[in-house]
Amino acid sequence: MNIVLYQPEIPQNTGNIARTCALTETSLHLIKPLGFSLDEKQLKRAGLDYWELVNVTVYDSFDQFMEKNPEAKLYLLTTKATKFYHQIDYDQNAFLMFGKYENFMKTTENYITLP
Repeated sequence: MNIVLYQPEIPQNTGNIARTCALTETSLHLIKPLGFSLDEKQLKRAGLDYWELVNVTVYDSFDQFMEKNPEAKLYLLTTKATKFYHQIDYDQNAFLMFGKYENFMKTTENYITLP
């Protein structure tokens, strides 16, 4: 299982997700631009002293993410979907994506929602 944050802006939200990824041994993928710095001082300031426990990969763009993960089965989380997250049978190549991707991901049947 993989979590993808597309252009995350809030370090505290990213930190909470990263903590969950560390606990569940889920890979975290961050697609730039980020609304915060990933340098050590900024991470500690945000309380992310467990960052070294997270399997995190940072990409310069969505295109680069897709180049590095060509087999990715993307599930895009949005409030506009009619299918709920628990109605999916996920496989190991599942990537749950959060962010402002609706502007360029117009044609996908993999939109899902969280209550």
